[in-house]
Amino acid sequence: MTPGSQVLVADDDASVRQSLDRALRLEGYTVHLAADGAEALAKTHDLRPDLLLLDVMMPVLDGLDTCRRLRQAADHTPVLMLTARDAVADRVAGLDAGADDYLVKPFALQELLARIRALLRRTTPAAAADDALSIGDLTLNRSTRQVRRGDVAIELTRTEFSLLQTLLEHQGRVLSRAQLFEHVWGFDLNQSSNSLDVYIGYLRRKLEADDRPRLLHTVRGVGFVLRSGEQRP
Repeated sequence: MTPGSQVLVADDDASVRQSLDRALRLEGYTVHLAADGAEALAKTHDLRPDLLLLDVMMPVLDGLDTCRRLRQAADHTPVLMLTARDAVADRVAGLDAGADDYLVKPFALQELLARIRALLRRTTPAAAADDALSIGDLTLNRSTRQVRRGDVAIELTRTEFSLLQTLLEHQGRVLSRAQLFEHVWGFDLNQSSNSLDVYIGYLRRKLEADDRPRLLHTVRGVGFVLRSGEQRP
């Protein structure tokens, strides 16, 4: 992700707009909001964002017509369509309207962020070199999905990878349980679930095998943080 990349979020659901605004700003994006397609068109013309997130079902002007009008005006800003409709015909309609990608709600935030990075790489060359994350002797590559601790390759499941990626992207910063649930599992998961604790345990066993120095720390009553330079107790 190129720091300061501008994303315009258009969705008529205020709670969705607020959630995406918070999550994208946490990632370093500059975020603009619109409640319908007409407002999205006006802000796209005035602000020239780097990428648009368009909900399909919006009043005044829906996401499909908004995208069509952009393309008819020779505006090639990348468009990621968001919708609860998951039929093949609906996905085809979105792509035929000119969308570059299509994501079905509910979605995990990590998948949305990965799709945003992929779209920005097509138009922002500097973003393509921003796929490697590291702390201490731990490295993660978002493109190849390879994880290593020193010379040792570590096999992670999809959820373990997403959780580690989120912690690496915010290394040194304590992330609350709510933030981690939102990033990894999406907005609808019951946050009283013990899924997070289970996967934190899985990660620790894999990352700290053979008595390697601890990287993943619990901050009681707050959340979790990746921090280097500390030995295991």
